[in-house]
Amino acid sequence: MKMTILIRLHSRKVFLTALASVFFTGAHARTWTSPDGSKTFEAELEAYNPVTGLVTVKLPSGKSMAFTQDKLSEEDIAWLKENGSKVASGEGEVKELPEVLPDPDGEEADMSKPVQVYLLMGQSNMLGFGNPGPLQTAAKDGLYPYLVDDAGKWTVRKDVRNVRVMCSGNNPAKDYINDWMTIQGKIGPEIGIGHYLGYVTDAPVMILKSCIGNRSLGWDLLPPGSEPYEHGGETQPGYRGTPKDPVGNGEPVVGEWYAGCQYDGDVAAAKNVLENLDKYYPGAKEYEVAGFFWWQGDKDMRNPAHFERYEKNLVQLIKALRKDFEAPEAKFVTASLGQTKEGAGGGDGQILEAMKSVANSDDPEIEGDVAFVYTHPLSKGGSSSGHYSGNPETYMNVGEAMGKAMIGLMQDE
Repeated sequence: MKMTILIRLHSRKVFLTALASVFFTGAHARTWTSPDGSKTFEAELEAYNPVTGLVTVKLPSGKSMAFTQDKLSEEDIAWLKENGSKVASGEGEVKELPEVLPDPDGEEADMSKPVQVYLLMGQSNMLGFGNPGPLQTAAKDGLYPYLVDDAGKWTVRKDVRNVRVMCSGNNPAKDYINDWMTIQGKIGPEIGIGHYLGYVTDAPVMILKSCIGNRSLGWDLLPPGSEPYEHGGETQPGYRGTPKDPVGNGEPVVGEWYAGCQYDGDVAAAKNVLENLDKYYPGAKEYEVAGFFWWQGDKDMRNPAHFERYEKNLVQLIKALRKDFEAPEAKFVTASLGQTKEGAGGGDGQILEAMKSVANSDDPEIEGDVAFVYTHPLSKGGSSSGHYSGNPETYMNVGEAMGKAMIGLMQDE
C-alpha cells in the first residue's frame, strides 16, 4: 500500500517553491502550473477528490504529496474536474476482456486509489433468488469457469467487495453481506457484475446492493424532482407526496408510506455504508460512485399510471442518484424483465421500450452514459414474478451482460 504524505507548508510562496523543485517523468506525468503561471512542475496524478478538491501527486522520491486544488492554475483545475477521477482511479485504462474470464488471481487491489463503487438497485430481481448449487457443475463444465478453482471450491476476488444492505421504506437498514466477492447463499446479478468489473479495474471495487422486493419506480422508488401528474382522472403523487396530499411539503411523511419512501431508504442505507467505508472495505480511505445498475419493473408493469410514466421516471432517477451521490458522470445500466420479448404489448413491453429509449436519449445530462441489456435471450425460463424459478444461470447471464455493458460505457469515453 502506498503512503500518502500530506505536507503542510506555512506560506503559498514556500509551497510553490517546493512544487517547482520536483521533477518526475512517469508514464502518466503531466506538467502542472501554479495559479499565477510563474512555476511549473511535472508529477504523476495518483488521486483526486472532486468533492474536497484534494489532489495527490507522485514525487521523484516515490513518495506522495497531497494539496488542495487552489494551489494550481485554473487550467489544471478544469482538467482535474474533467479527467482527474478517471485517471487516478485507472478508469481511463480499462482492460480488454478476454474470451474466457480467468480465475481471480487472489491479489488485493491498489489501495492508494479510491474505491470504485457501483450501486445495484431495483426490486426482487436485483435482490436475487438464484440457487447457486448447479453453478459448481456448470463452472466445471466451462460455463462460468472463473467461479470455481481447481479443487472445485468457489473462487474469491480479493479486489472486489460484495456488500448488501436492505431496509423497508426509510426504516434503518440491516447488513446482509459484507465480504469479498464470492458465492454465499442465493445470488443475484452481482456475481457476474463483480467479477467482470474486478477484472478490468485496477482500483478497488465495491459492489453495493441496496434494494428490497415488491417496489415500483412510479411510487415506492419515485425519485426526488418528480412532480404530481394526472392519470385516469386522478392526481398521482409527486416525490414525498401521498394520495391525500400529492404535492407534499418536501419532507418525509411521518408514520405513513409516501411516494419515494423506498428511494429515501435505499439511498440512506447505501450512504451509511459509504460513510463507514473502512467497515465495508477494510483499509479504504476514499471512494467515488462510478456507476449504477438497475433491474426492476415487475411491480410497475401492473399499473398503467406507472408503466406509462416509466421513461420519464427513469430519466429522473438517473439524475437524482447522480446528485445524491455527488457522481455527475456515473454510468447507468438497466435491464429488462426476462420474460418480456421485444415488441411485446402490455406494461412490461412498455417498460422495455422505455429503458431502450433512455439508453438512446439525447438529453445532454445523460446522453452516452446509459446502456440497456435485453435479458429475454439470457433468461432460462420463468418470469420476474416467480424469480425465474431460482435458475442461477439466469442471474449469472444477466449479471455478466450488465457488467459488460458497464465496461462498454467506460471504454467509450
